[in-house]
Amino acid sequence: MTERGIDGLAAARLWAATRFPYLASGVFGAAVIPSPGSATVSVDESWRMRADPELTADWTAAQLGSVLIHHVCHLLRSHGERAQAVTTGPEEARAWVRAADAEINDDLVPAGLDLPGQPILPRHLGAEDGLLAEQYFEHVRVREASGRRSGSWLDCGSGADGVPRPGEGPGGLPGWQADLLKRQVAQDVLSYARQAGTVPAGLLRWAEQTLNPKVDWRRLLAAELRRAVAQVAGAVDYSYRRPSRRSAVAGDVVLPALRRPVPEVAVVCDTSGSMHEELLAMVLAEVDGLLRALGLARQVRVLACDTAVAPAQRVTSARQVQLIGGGGTNMGAGIAAAVALRPRPAVTVVLTDGYTPWPAQAPKGTRVVVGLLGPQAPDAPRWARAVRVDPELPGGGVR
Repeated sequence: MTERGIDGLAAARLWAATRFPYLASGVFGAAVIPSPGSATVSVDESWRMRADPELTADWTAAQLGSVLIHHVCHLLRSHGERAQAVTTGPEEARAWVRAADAEINDDLVPAGLDLPGQPILPRHLGAEDGLLAEQYFEHVRVREASGRRSGSWLDCGSGADGVPRPGEGPGGLPGWQADLLKRQVAQDVLSYARQAGTVPAGLLRWAEQTLNPKVDWRRLLAAELRRAVAQVAGAVDYSYRRPSRRSAVAGDVVLPALRRPVPEVAVVCDTSGSMHEELLAMVLAEVDGLLRALGLARQVRVLACDTAVAPAQRVTSARQVQLIGGGGTNMGAGIAAAVALRPRPAVTVVLTDGYTPWPAQAPKGTRVVVGLLGPQAPDAPRWARAVRVDPELPGGGVR
């Protein structure tokens, strides 16, 4: 940055830390990188902010500080991750950003946020204050379906909408450091609310939720399944099984055609003696519903597994699954059996209480999503995407 830019950033951070002291750890924990020509200030999920110096040159310290606070709140509230559960592509991601902006601004603009331009507020979406981004998102969809605009859109980056941008690459804060930073900010928010003064209600709810989370496990499981399936379904490759329609102009040369695979899904069910059959059946029904919503109901094979693996059952409904077993537990055997299936499943869902040995490394050729059943289930291996299911929490949540 230029000397003027450095001075301006320092003044903006000082304003932000003075006006919103409970968010200071987040403001100073984010790296700010100059991005000439981008015409925006954006943030990625690794806590890196990119700012166009020409855009920010005429902003006051309060305005730049407010933008820093706004983008930190995108990261604190996991807007990028939440977007993947409800959006279907870049166009819907734009609508999501408006909803996410409204979730932040309805709290912080009344508290003194001084954003440049016209910040998006719930009333611009035809909604009331105090809602979540998911609820505002439905208002945006309804308004745009009827041809009404929901306010201007500014690219806030992948930290706001979950869509990776070119050039982001590795770097920034690793996931575990980002989680620690979020928890530090949450503790600062609660401490300030108890000792020094008032905190916006939505931010206070976020802090309490972060330190004592009760999240809908169904939504998390849906997000993980959609993410895993989308990564495979979006893959496009060439195949000679069906010649290209352009082969007629190529003479004797056979041209390959593009193919987009329809993912196969395997579900490995822990049927050891420690498993609660009603809980397993309930979660399996949820997986069944999710796969139907994704149009993959006919692509599911289920394997019952304790220490041995029963033959795979291709099913079109959870009611057709026979959960046989009752001995010890080895989900590694179930995953290996899933990998050995032909065609190989692109996604393998493992439903278990977690009391099992796991393979030391991720299996090749399949993405693994683990549903850990019960609040005391041990953690899944780090190479798997895990969702902790606890139906005893209010609403059936994840802790």
